[in-house]
Amino acid sequence: MLQEPELISIEVAYANADDQVIIALQASPGITVEGAIRRSGIQQRFVEIDLTRQKVGIFSRPVALTQRLRHKDRVEIYRPLLADPKEMRRQRAKRATQ
Repeated sequence: MLQEPELISIEVAYANADDQVIIALQASPGITVEGAIRRSGIQQRFVEIDLTRQKVGIFSRPVALTQRLRHKDRVEIYRPLLADPKEMRRQRAKRATQ
């Protein structure tokens, strides 16, 4: 039977237009995405992070803040989109046909 590690290694990642950071942490098994973000201190470094509005994910897969993390997971905090990607494609297609 495999024994669960006492601590798991995880990362919390965020980037804005000027800076990007990945913070490595050791945490107890069962820590949630929100717990890892708060424990990392990343919200003090990037005061614009608002977990009530921003989406989060693990390796590009959107998840809830309550998602429990596994060993070697990377939590990513996503910035809000400035433009709707679908609308941008429509506008490019429209310009291409003119």
